[in-house]
Amino acid sequence: MLQPLKGVTVLEFSQYLAGPYAGLRLADLGARVIKIERPGSGDACRQLATKDLTVDGDSLLFHTINRNKESFCADLKNPDDLATVKKLIAAADVMTHNFRPGVMEKIGLDYEQVQAINPQMIYGEVSGYGNTGPWAHKPGQDLLAQAVSGLGWLSGNKDQDPIPLGLAIADMLCGTHLAQGILAVLVRRQKQATGAKVQASLLESMIDFQFEGLTTYLNNGRQMPTRSEIANAHAFLGAPYGIYQTQNDWIAISMGSLPQLAQALECPALDVPNSEAFKQRDALKEALAEQLQTNTTEYWLARMQAHDLWASELLDYDQLLSHPAFNAVSMSLQVTRKANNGNGGPVKVTTTRCPIRINGQAATSNKAAPSLGADTARILEALR
Repeated sequence: MLQPLKGVTVLEFSQYLAGPYAGLRLADLGARVIKIERPGSGDACRQLATKDLTVDGDSLLFHTINRNKESFCADLKNPDDLATVKKLIAAADVMTHNFRPGVMEKIGLDYEQVQAINPQMIYGEVSGYGNTGPWAHKPGQDLLAQAVSGLGWLSGNKDQDPIPLGLAIADMLCGTHLAQGILAVLVRRQKQATGAKVQASLLESMIDFQFEGLTTYLNNGRQMPTRSEIANAHAFLGAPYGIYQTQNDWIAISMGSLPQLAQALECPALDVPNSEAFKQRDALKEALAEQLQTNTTEYWLARMQAHDLWASELLDYDQLLSHPAFNAVSMSLQVTRKANNGNGGPVKVTTTRCPIRINGQAATSNKAAPSLGADTARILEALR
């Protein structure tokens, strides 16, 4: 596998998801990522278990987002440990953190002080809502960021309560944006030999995520988005866009010509000009929903494909993982590490790989998330 970031060293002071997600991407691309962790407990994500699942003493979530990294234990309140960390900073290329505003200044590792140690350092900082303003100290947590971003009013149908996305979308987007900024400055540093401070926040990432809807809102008289009464999938798009129940399953229907759809689905009620797709959205969707329940998903897919209309079956995880299309992209990845207690065989976790390919090759590594402090002794030895 081509590793474009080989030779780049990243110090990750970040915890939980957003910062470590950025580190995961950099590690996937070849960077050496060293987690700087608190002795005894480490990254708090080690104890943040999804569905109460743990592997070898660490949460499955920690394993998922910290594979292919190293772990170095240091108490940043201890002067000797802090001095050692500063030696690591002097030799590193990138560092990231997601401490609350003021914490790194108090420790002595804010951007200005780090820049004095290493002028070429790329300093990545994650926050919930930026470092200024009334929300600067508000807890930077994914659901809370979704809640204040307006996102809750886009999913679900018109008469339903606000609905969040059922995954940590704010964290993952913010981590992606942080990684993008870091990569941009790494490119610049090759020409100008200077570092920079790169910042990303959950709020800004969630706002950017909705650029399509917010741009519509800002340029259309500030009209609030209105969800469809039925089969809502996009509050700003007209019929037929949505997911519908059929006689035996479900079907997703994307954009398409309404007259052509009427012919394909044998549904005269849809035979209206495309200009009516949003104005008559709910009535058209209701007629479509009734027609689709008269036959199977397979039947309707065949008819729509014959008319070159965009539609898809709806899969659950079991169906996805057993589908030839999933196997074709080879997204499964098994990672291993030695058990914490030193007994028995290697600990194995099945997860997903980096989605990026370079020259046709997928970014893969079978190195699991590190045990707490697993690399401390080796890193200290290298500093001597």
